[in-house]
Amino acid sequence: MPDPHPLAAWLRLTLTPGVSPGSQRQLLAAFGLPEHLYAAGHSALAAVVGAAVARTVLEHDATAAVDAALAWCDEPGNLILTLGDTLYPPGLLEIPDPPVLLYVKGDPALLSRESIAVVGARSATPQGEANAEAFATELSRGGLGIVSGLALGIDAAAHRGGLAGPGGTVAVIGTGADRIYPARNADLARRIAEAGAIVSEYPLGTPPVAHNFPRRNRLIAGLAKGVLVVEAALKSGSLITARLATDCGREVFAIPGSIHSPVARGCHRLIRDGAKLVESAQDILEELRLDACRTPVPAAPAPADDAGDASIITHLGHDPVDMDTLVQRTSLTPEALYAILLTLELEGRVSRLPGGRFQRL
Repeated sequence: MPDPHPLAAWLRLTLTPGVSPGSQRQLLAAFGLPEHLYAAGHSALAAVVGAAVARTVLEHDATAAVDAALAWCDEPGNLILTLGDTLYPPGLLEIPDPPVLLYVKGDPALLSRESIAVVGARSATPQGEANAEAFATELSRGGLGIVSGLALGIDAAAHRGGLAGPGGTVAVIGTGADRIYPARNADLARRIAEAGAIVSEYPLGTPPVAHNFPRRNRLIAGLAKGVLVVEAALKSGSLITARLATDCGREVFAIPGSIHSPVARGCHRLIRDGAKLVESAQDILEELRLDACRTPVPAAPAPADDAGDASIITHLGHDPVDMDTLVQRTSLTPEALYAILLTLELEGRVSRLPGGRFQRL
């Protein structure tokens, strides 16, 4: 007897171990709705996905997992979208392997809003995080949703910026929608669930498994009109997202950085390979033929230099600098420099980086 809940058959199919997403889509393409394939019988299914998978589909008892997912879906703010749902984001239908189900916490309408993905390094520089938040704020004020992956560093900064404007933000996660990773972003995740949307293709309870995160990047690219890479090393998941965006016909943008910074090299490679170099959010809005609601800023504003500190700020330049280099540039003693730099650091005008280096903000 068929289950009366419209999601039950969808959940049963996707929560059956050993049935890959590709096999799920093959079966749906052949039979339409999931309840039709369950009524078709073993021989019909075997002709599409083979005898072993067909047997697994028909014989596995997923009742407990289905009931748990339906209970989660009944909670306020939670929703499960199917490939056949009118709210399913059209951008994901353009990628080669759209998820059969999406678990959503928050506003599902944001998944179909014109959006820009903002991604980058987890171990970002303070200036990189400031740039990501400033760009995301202005893009959100310009009407674009901000899509990112809820990771530390650039992703978190991008989400904060998205929440600061009417565009809002969508977090695509690599765990079950009932889990928050990393834990340090728990408060941010709660804000996103309340004012934006968190989305996952993975079943509830899925832990943070390493190979899930590169895979979720295709959803970040698919949901957006383009991808902005703020900071990225040469071997970075952000470059995977950029490549996937190119494969989907999306625009790729990159912010240049210091030639001495490891987290700028990925951006420079993207620019060499054809990504559009951007210095302000307006560059992106113009490229996407959108008008900003207000004049964007190119990066996070820096405080004006006091006269006594102006020479130190000037000598710092825009690249990370070690103490020996600063001593040579300023002719000051290390003790005097440390005192000035400590004051500037406490004022939020200079950041202390690993390796004893300093960078102006």
